[in-house]
Amino acid sequence: MAPAPQEVAQEAPAAPAVEPVLYGVDLDTVRAGRFDGGKMWTFEFPPVDYFRETYDFEPDSAWFRRARLGALRIPGCSASFVSPYGLVLTNHHCAREFVTQVSGEGEALLDKGFVARDLADERELEDFEADQLVEIIDVTAEVDAALEGLDAQAQAEARDSVLEALEARLLEERGGEDAGFVVEMISLYDGARTSAYVFRRYTHARLVMAPELQIGFFGGDPDNFTYPRYNLDFAFFRIYDDEGRPLRTEHYFPVDDEGLKEDDAVFVVGNPGSTHRLQTVAELEFRRDIQDRALLATIRSRMSILEDYMEAHPEETEAYDLRNEYFGLSNAEKAYEGQLRGLEDPVIMARKRDGERRFIEAVEADSALAARYGGLVDRMAELQRRKREHAPVIRAFSAFGNPYLDAATLIRGFYALQVIAMRQNGAPEDDISSMVENLEEVPDIPEELDVQLLAARIEDLQRELGGDHPAVQQVLGGGTPEEAARAVVEGSVLADSASAVRAIEDGTVSPNDPAIQAMVAILPAFLELNQLFSQVGPEEDAVRAELGRARFAVYGTEVPPDATFSLRIADGVVRGYPYNGTVAPPFTTLFGMYDRHYGHAREDWDLPQRWLEAAGTLELATPLNFVSTADIIGGNSGSPVLDRELEVVGVVFDGNIESLPGDYIYLPDRNRAVTVDIRAVLEALDQVYDADRLVVELTRARLVETEREADAVGR
Repeated sequence: MAPAPQEVAQEAPAAPAVEPVLYGVDLDTVRAGRFDGGKMWTFEFPPVDYFRETYDFEPDSAWFRRARLGALRIPGCSASFVSPYGLVLTNHHCAREFVTQVSGEGEALLDKGFVARDLADERELEDFEADQLVEIIDVTAEVDAALEGLDAQAQAEARDSVLEALEARLLEERGGEDAGFVVEMISLYDGARTSAYVFRRYTHARLVMAPELQIGFFGGDPDNFTYPRYNLDFAFFRIYDDEGRPLRTEHYFPVDDEGLKEDDAVFVVGNPGSTHRLQTVAELEFRRDIQDRALLATIRSRMSILEDYMEAHPEETEAYDLRNEYFGLSNAEKAYEGQLRGLEDPVIMARKRDGERRFIEAVEADSALAARYGGLVDRMAELQRRKREHAPVIRAFSAFGNPYLDAATLIRGFYALQVIAMRQNGAPEDDISSMVENLEEVPDIPEELDVQLLAARIEDLQRELGGDHPAVQQVLGGGTPEEAARAVVEGSVLADSASAVRAIEDGTVSPNDPAIQAMVAILPAFLELNQLFSQVGPEEDAVRAELGRARFAVYGTEVPPDATFSLRIADGVVRGYPYNGTVAPPFTTLFGMYDRHYGHAREDWDLPQRWLEAAGTLELATPLNFVSTADIIGGNSGSPVLDRELEVVGVVFDGNIESLPGDYIYLPDRNRAVTVDIRAVLEALDQVYDADRLVVELTRARLVETEREADAVGR
């Protein structure tokens, strides 16, 4: 059971002195590992020598080009082309929003699953984007030249405008957005290197197939971030061209239906979201003691509120798609809990300290590096100390403004207050329009849920700042947090998105609106937080950028840069690992899925009826999931797992629980990427979903338009 939010959110005591010996481990002897910084290699610096050394395999530039062009980035996830006709493979959990989007009245496709029997049945999607990385341009020299002569803080402040100008120029040279391109400036090593990534953006797509939620999320939250696992987390889209035909592409990954065996090498091509492996020990300790601990408490508090609301209001839950929001919060809770446990692990922190010590020694051993970069680690530690002095207000506003963690009415009040102030001060119309857009993007949520979320935020303020704090007294107005929250939501024109936008656009929103007055009440405390980060933030950015340059000067490309939701290639081998006093096997099978169904009396492991009916026709020894040592993190979901021939052997969907500290350290003896085996996908399509049309396309690279035609072709 999760601890109560107030138990989690209390200020952590100062970190105790590290014991020299803990659980039989002499911490003084703990050393950093070669790959503590991970193996998320960039395509501009491919690790050819390392691949040759490790796998006796030396891919050429054409191999890396094929790997790059077959991969895609979709909203929040990764994906890949798996046929020459625009067929795209990703995870079910990356497709949930779109499955809900195309569901007709009463269809409930998220629960029932969807299979387009014929090509004409594929359902068109809205607001879909798939980015294919077609060009990488090193612009480091241009960026450095533009910033030359500025001190570190001035460089940090000017950098964004320099990158925006470069991005605009490169996009214009390629015909602009109308030509179907997008340019993003990717900073690597905290700005030590800068690349322009040119993407071909595809926006015309249709849903082809998605299994039932019960199969795509088999095991539910109890199995999330665990292994052994028995989950078919996959889905298919199709990209169409501007003429409404399936996109023809020569760059795709064929499927390898023969599959893998233990110790085979695999390569994951995807878009890891973010890591912080270059953070200093002081930054990690601040996260451990204050930042991440407070965020975990906030997530747990809001999950409890959302869970109670969903149980009491099933119709509104479906109408507002609250289950998907709850899944996201549940995933975040488990992730932050695992990260926090790693930060509390003395051995992990001893490895980080040893790596930092070695880095400092390398800098100090070179007089030129020492003159430029000496003392940076200590400067970063001092900035963390300054933040610690404001721990209560940091905790009070943890995740402030995040939908489903804060009340929509309060968030709109925050933006509306700024719009009023900007208009009074004669701000440029473009700036005002941007703020209005922020308000417009705040999603509507049910009124009662909005009240409970606002009450939770007021409780956070009351607990962390104290009942005597002026902001707390003013926002409460003599009532309880729930009474104050209900008065705001029920009395504000900003409680509804449509009326809020009208009031903002026609200028009739009143400064006395309850939501705006609630923001005015807590504004002094919020400004304390804002002032802290406006002072410390730029200094942190400046120090971090210099540390990035120092690390690049010391290690070069031997250590990959932190993840930036940009394309990477990660290598590993198929391998089990010790866990829970036994050994996790490298592969699980369909046998195990049925065992989970019959062995558990909980709905998380209930198989859909069609799976029970198909049990006699399935080859139950078919590998279902497997684990590898490939380095992944959030954003890699949906990444293709490839063999040396760049054939798809699976699709990544999760990491094991031991991999959660991977945000700040990669531990190859513990970290595992959990993958759906392509053989299970093909078996399910063939025997359970009767999707022979897809089987033919995947195994023969042949597009057939109807299921009847596919039945005639056979597998």
